[in-house]
Amino acid sequence: MGRERHEPVLVQEVVRLLGQAETVLDLTLGLGGHAWALLDAGVRRVVGVDRDRDALSAASERLAPYGERFLAVQARFSEVDRIARDARIRAVNGALFDLGVSSLHLDQSERGFSYRSEGPLDMRMSQEGTTARDVVNTYPEEELARVIRDYGEERFARRIAGAIVRARGRKSLETTTELAAIVASAVPKRRGGAHPARRTFQAIRIEVNRELEELAVSLPQTVELLAPGGRLIVISYHSLEDRIVKRFVAGEPRLRSLTKKPVRPGTAEMARNPRARGAKLRAAEREAA
Repeated sequence: MGRERHEPVLVQEVVRLLGQAETVLDLTLGLGGHAWALLDAGVRRVVGVDRDRDALSAASERLAPYGERFLAVQARFSEVDRIARDARIRAVNGALFDLGVSSLHLDQSERGFSYRSEGPLDMRMSQEGTTARDVVNTYPEEELARVIRDYGEERFARRIAGAIVRARGRKSLETTTELAAIVASAVPKRRGGAHPARRTFQAIRIEVNRELEELAVSLPQTVELLAPGGRLIVISYHSLEDRIVKRFVAGEPRLRSLTKKPVRPGTAEMARNPRARGAKLRAAEREAA
């Protein structure tokens, strides 16, 4: 999916829930698809946050026609307090998370996110800090197995970790295709279905970017910033993220859930946009003080 064909996931539902808001904090800006739709729907101002400078640049160019109605901020979404302070935001009427890896990352093989094309073992969303290469070449076998099991929900985690350690004993692992081949060789052959390396790549990406920790820290900060009646929208793509969001909303007395069950894309959207498969949207509204 190229930038020119980028389609945000569940965009109609996001606009339905947030389109009447005055100010929206888009904490996972990506290529700006949701932000564009919200601004087009009449939201007065969108503050778009992303840790990836390439994503910010692309989204800012796309949203330039909206002028001062759009503000781009480079930050991790766990830094809501700092973002609000620096942007002089006292409250917002909506906050949006579209979690996981973006089209920008998957489309650029040099970023090292995809098991389907060759690139360096990178996977950093911010282009700073620990890389996937560091994880697969330096983590002890038990720690590798834990990451793959806990973050990839992979039942063959021990076998995969063992295969990685044996391979790196021969030579350092450098590319995504090397890693994908090692994983595929370590698990039983399966006809059809997802690529055998999908769960392992997900796990390593989550570890590199500390995605679950980021989400857990960001959610309470975001609720603090929501005005009464403001809405929190989270789109997740696997059970680990969804579980954190579900438990947070259920345990946060200031929030009223708007989605008894998560909203999922329809068959037409999934046919148009394969990235939408597996997406779950949960929404909640901050109660009046």
